[in-house]
Amino acid sequence: MRIRTTVAAVSGALALSALAVPAAQAADSVQGDTKITKVVVNGGKDIVIGTSTKKFTVTVTGTDPKGIKDGMAVLWRGTKFEPGSLTGLLPPVGDAKCTKVDATTGTCKLNFKRSPSQLGNHHAGKWKVMAGLLAKGSAEDHAIVESYKTVNVKRAARLTVNATPEPVKKNKTITVSGALSRANWETRKYAGYTQQPVQLQFKKKGASSYSTVKTVKSDRKGNLKTTVKASADGTFRYVFAGTSTTPAVTSAGDAIDVR
Repeated sequence: MRIRTTVAAVSGALALSALAVPAAQAADSVQGDTKITKVVVNGGKDIVIGTSTKKFTVTVTGTDPKGIKDGMAVLWRGTKFEPGSLTGLLPPVGDAKCTKVDATTGTCKLNFKRSPSQLGNHHAGKWKVMAGLLAKGSAEDHAIVESYKTVNVKRAARLTVNATPEPVKKNKTITVSGALSRANWETRKYAGYTQQPVQLQFKKKGASSYSTVKTVKSDRKGNLKTTVKASADGTFRYVFAGTSTTPAVTSAGDAIDVR
């Protein structure tokens, strides 16, 4: 038996075969002594998708007295792993590549890719990870966990900064502008991320770290603009802490020359 994940439309419904378990019965299933010990998605980082196809991997590690033969993983959204309850499904591209760690332990690696054109903006957020392993020397011994862990799938963000005028006399007012935008998966373009708090930070020339000057909120187009007094040479930047659907992002620094 080989573990496979096949997604197909059957009479208008979604049919999923995972470890040959029907979709309606794809809840946790264990037979024999097979155990899943670790699942790593995208190297332990959030999956951030911009306006081009994103590739990432999922590794499933586990044990069985006879060793590990094959593995599978699926990312999904919904209330239950059943055709009528799924709101998103992401299977791997191709079969798992499994390697032996020792006599009883194995790790299976699966490749995934997702185009933003296959996603709606509402798909950003938490996805569940189903994982499964098949033992060697048996067509039946396996472990499937319907929701082993969750992973954040986020819309990529961009942030800019521009401090003017430059050079500037000491204690004169400077304007620090910028823009916060994020990927719109439905148009495959970046658009302003509105009404979001963004920190303006400054690092004095010769200093080793930035300090926060104030918090600025992006306007209805995602633009940022504020004024500060020019006290010393240094560098300004904007920092966005991120949300549940958008990653944290920091602009490049813009240096000012105070004379």
